[in-house]
Parts: sequence; C-alpha cells; structure tokens
Amino acid sequence: MAFVPAPGYQPTYNPTLPYNQPIPGGLSVGMSIYIQGVASQHMRRFSVNFMAGQGDEADIAFHFNPRFDGWDKVVFNTKTGGQWGNEERKKSMPFQKGSSFELVFMVMPEHYKVVINGSPFYEFGHRLPLQMVKYLQVDGDLELQSINFIGGQPAAPQSHMPMAIPAYPGPVQSYPQPNNLPTMEGPPTFNPPVPFMGRLQGGLIARRTIIIKGFVPPSAQSFIINFRVGGTGDVALHINPRLNERAVVRNSNLNGSWGPEERNVSYNPFGPGQFFDLSIRCGMDRFKVYANGQHLFDFSHRLTAFQMVDTLEIKGDVTLSYVQM
Repeated sequence: MAFVPAPGYQPTYNPTLPYNQPIPGGLSVGMSIYIQGVASQHMRRFSVNFMAGQGDEADIAFHFNPRFDGWDKVVFNTKTGGQWGNEERKKSMPFQKGSSFELVFMVMPEHYKVVINGSPFYEFGHRLPLQMVKYLQVDGDLELQSINFIGGQPAAPQSHMPMAIPAYPGPVQSYPQPNNLPTMEGPPTFNPPVPFMGRLQGGLIARRTIIIKGFVPPSAQSFIINFRVGGTGDVALHINPRLNERAVVRNSNLNGSWGPEERNVSYNPFGPGQFFDLSIRCGMDRFKVYANGQHLFDFSHRLTAFQMVDTLEIKGDVTLSYVQM
C-alpha cells in the first residue's frame, strides 16, 4: 500500500533545487510550513520566498534570507512591482554549516512566526495580503530533505494568542473524509515537552494516522513511542529506536508480559543529530509506519481490541517539534 498523507498534511520529500511549487490551497492563517534540510559545508546564503507567482517578476510577500558573509545575519523583506521594501535584519545565525536544521514558518493573523530548531527566532509583520501568496520558493546553498504544508484555514480576523508556542486555531481537517483516507481527530501540538502524554480521543480506530516530527540529539541513546491502553497499561505498539545498537525495536506488552521483538527495517532514519518525520497509520490488521516518506515497517496487531488504545506516550532522548493525533 502506498503512503497516503493524512488530510491537512502535505509533505514533499527530497525535493530538488530550486524548489518552486504551489502552496496547497494557498496561504492562510493557521498554516505551518516545515522545512527540514542540511546547510551546505560551504554555505554562503539561501532563501525562502512566499510568492504571488512563479516568475522572476512575481511579488514576494516574505523573503527569508540567511547570509554567511563575514557579518552573519538573516535578512527579511518584501518585493512588490520589482522593488524591494525596507529591509529587516537580525544579526544572529541559527544555522551551522554542514548541520541539519528544521525551519518552521507559522502563519499568524498579524505576522509570520519563524521557529528554527524548536526556538522562536523572528516575527515578520504582514505587508501583503495572505490571499496573494500562492507559491513557495526555496533555493541556495542547502540540501532539502522535506517540505511539509500543515493545516490552514480561510484568513479571517482572529484574536492573537500571546504565547511562546501559538495555539492552533482548530483541527486540520474540517471537511468530510472519504472512507479510504486516513484521519486525524485533534489539533496538532507544537514543540511539546518530553516526556509527552497525549490522549487519543475516540480510541485508535482503523485508518487513524498519527504524525510525529522530531529531532534526535547528538548524544541520544534511546527513546520510546508507546501506544497504550490507559485502563490496563497494555502497550499495543512499542517503538524503541536504540542509537547505540543502530536498531529500531518494536514490541508489545500485554497482561504484563513483553512479546517477541521485531527489528527488521528497510532503513534507519533515527541517526544522532537528525530530524525525522514519522507517520503511523492504524489498519484493521496492522500498523503501517513511514519515516520521511519511506515505508519503515509493519507491525501486526497483537492486541485484538486495538480500539481500546487511548494514549500516546513519547519519552527518552528526543526533541519533539510537532505531534498530531
């Protein structure tokens, strides 16, 4: 079965540069754009542009431009009618040459909120209407691993939430889903602390998809993702990347006893200093797990009544940037 992204979650993996593609549904308040990649060892600059069109003459609503030029900085601007506006700068360089990064643009009612490697970095006030923005362009001295468009809703006046991590305005999917598509029931959680404990409202029904985006610290040894039954403590699926063993161990714990381990994977995405994008889909007879858009493993249900699973637990040596259940 091919990988099917969950509604409201539109990933592209390993895109070539220059990247210049439409934003699904156009830009709107509540949307987040996640860009994961690696800065070139010889990086001088790269850019991310939110554009009204694809051509060189198209207006740019938001120009994000890190520059390694002896006075390392990040430049922010707009371009209308072929003319650049007033430049804003931050004399701070959050990217390291040769290192992985996660760059997030959160579209807020008054501004773009830029979060880099889990830390808020800058807020750039809207100068052009969001409705004009139709394309995303990325180019420069970097390697792209993934671009994810998540959520969004029609732009409308909303109260601003003055929080370090903004509250999401509502569930990603607000439209009926065909029966053959995966579903996600609740709004996402941005940058949750670890250990993380989340409740799966309505239980783990078939076709439900859980998205987990995170980072494996360079010193990490191990972390755990558990799908639990809150009332009994049973673990229907235990995912345990072990960095020191270079293994991704899966198991279940039913009635207080661990079952046989499963270890075979098509590849291992959980390397030290690496970002990952995990999609876990519950089927009628098994879990299907994808990492960074590639099939990672299947795990047949050992708990027959898998619908009783009501808790997602994540703990150990991992940093989370996004969880949606």
